[in-house]
Amino acid sequence: MAATSDRRVLICGASIAGPALAYWLNRYGYETVIVERADALRTGGQNVDVRGAGREVVRRMDLESDVRAATTGEVGTRFVDGDGRTVAEFPAGRGDSDGATAELEILRGDLAELLVERTTGRTEYRFGDRVTGLEQDADGVTVRFERAPEETFALVVAADGIGSRTRGLVFGEEPRIRSLGLETTYGTIPRTAEDDDWWRWYSAPGGRSITLRPDPHGTIRATLSVVTDRARPRSERGDVDAQRRRLRAVFADAGWEAERVLDAFDRADELYTDAIGQVRAPRWSSGRVALVGDAAYCASPVSGMGTSLALVGAYVLAGELAAHVDHRDAFGGYERLMRPYVAQAQNLPPGTPRLANPTSRVGVGAFRTALRVASTPLAKRLTGGLFTPPADAIDLPDYAHLG
Repeated sequence: MAATSDRRVLICGASIAGPALAYWLNRYGYETVIVERADALRTGGQNVDVRGAGREVVRRMDLESDVRAATTGEVGTRFVDGDGRTVAEFPAGRGDSDGATAELEILRGDLAELLVERTTGRTEYRFGDRVTGLEQDADGVTVRFERAPEETFALVVAADGIGSRTRGLVFGEEPRIRSLGLETTYGTIPRTAEDDDWWRWYSAPGGRSITLRPDPHGTIRATLSVVTDRARPRSERGDVDAQRRRLRAVFADAGWEAERVLDAFDRADELYTDAIGQVRAPRWSSGRVALVGDAAYCASPVSGMGTSLALVGAYVLAGELAAHVDHRDAFGGYERLMRPYVAQAQNLPPGTPRLANPTSRVGVGAFRTALRVASTPLAKRLTGGLFTPPADAIDLPDYAHLG
């Protein structure tokens, strides 16, 4: 194996965790390369929350004002009936952690752009390529790419999402993906004069839900979700026309804005269907290869914690690497600090997400009644907020002296 700098790190994935990790590693004097299989930065995606410790990390990056300037403008969450009438509403949170709509609500793609801007010039970005093989020894990791020549790095970090291919090259089937029994399709549709700045959520019998959310770009981010006991057939994955046909079959009679969303999805440039789940990995490192973000501990979109976990995990992993001489000690410290936080984030309320996606008309009625009660001032005071995420507190170390 060729000799390599002990401060040269390859990061796989250019969404949130990858560029955030590069930012902190650059600050501590590391040389970073990010490889991303997409041909360009993916600027699409839905709303994400920056909460609790994640927000504190954004502050330490001196990025909070930029995130605030790019927020979606969402004012809260409204549950509606088939006629669009409000069943219950929950205004956006006013603190770091509360509310279904966070005070700092931003599109995934907009946050990724901010992070990439902060690392451009210090991090080398390689789009349109991916890792196909990893071979490590005591001195480094030799990496084979689909397009680029073989290269050696001191460390490799997989930050390429819940279905991380890089993770599979090292950990195989050891990490388990726990299905939550929900399938969601995401897309961007035109905004109309009838749309407002609330996140509108409609539930229909059959375990179906439709949501519409505002964005700062003059469009609406829509989702179609359905409770399911099966994984999507592999023949449908990547087959957008097959996805559209299946959505038609499932949602044609759902009511409310179903027809509008289906028509718009038929014309959408980007359409993404995901089987919602969590990553349960018994370890986040093996030799010189580590995992961060969804590749390590996806808590699922329904947790409201994915972005915060990515930001905090990147901050802690980089800080521990800077604080230790041996990468094995650094990886150990990263796990000790992050494990309790991740466990909280993945500990969803019993019945999630099926309780919010009732299968019968009686269930839909009961769900709406519960929402009406939960939205009253007294209930909010007693419960402390129905939508407070499962994880909030982590004692973030201060690595500033290492920068």
